[in-house]
Parts: sequence; C-alpha cells; structure tokens
Amino acid sequence: MSIMTSPTDVACCRPVTEAALDDASAIQLAAVFAVLGDPVRLRLFSLIASLPDGSCACDLVEPLGRSQPTVSHHLKVLFESGLVDRERRGRWIWYSVRPEALASASILITC
Repeated sequence: MSIMTSPTDVACCRPVTEAALDDASAIQLAAVFAVLGDPVRLRLFSLIASLPDGSCACDLVEPLGRSQPTVSHHLKVLFESGLVDRERRGRWIWYSVRPEALASASILITC
C-alpha cells in the first residue's frame, strides 16, 4: 500500500503551527513517519535524497554498513510506501526520492 499516490496527496498545505491536522492527514503522516522511524530506512532515505540523480542500489550497501539483502528489504519498504521511485537501468535499479514525499514528510517540521 502506497502512502502517497500522486503529487496532490501532500498531507496538508500548511505547517501544523498554522492549522491542526485532520484525521486523514494525521493517518497519512503517521504512516510516513512510521516508515521513516526505522534508523536504517531514515538514513537510506537521506542518502537517496542527497543525490540529485538518485542512487544505484549497489552504491547504498557500503555507506549503510548493512548487508545487500538488508538494504534491499529497506528499499522495498520505502518504495512500497511511496517515498521513493525506482527505475531499472541495465542490470541495476536506481532509486530517487519522490518530491511530494519530501514535501509531505517535511510539513510537520516547517515553521
């Protein structure tokens, strides 16, 4: 199940300091933060977000210090939640952060 399915699915248009979240927005953002609540996934998300052209899955194993199957599992969770996109380039799969996922994840910390 994807947390976000389109660019219009950004949880809300204003920071929580300006308006309280409605039930649907709170459920959606809680799901985002549940996925990012794992330190390995949060770091992985950050690594991918820091690279403008995305990253090959093969390049994410060493920086995380985790095994390839562990990194693949966490990439799958990030992809299935709608936080990252993936694209096959030859033998490799490249990951990039969905811009609307960044907007949705950051909405609670925007003042």
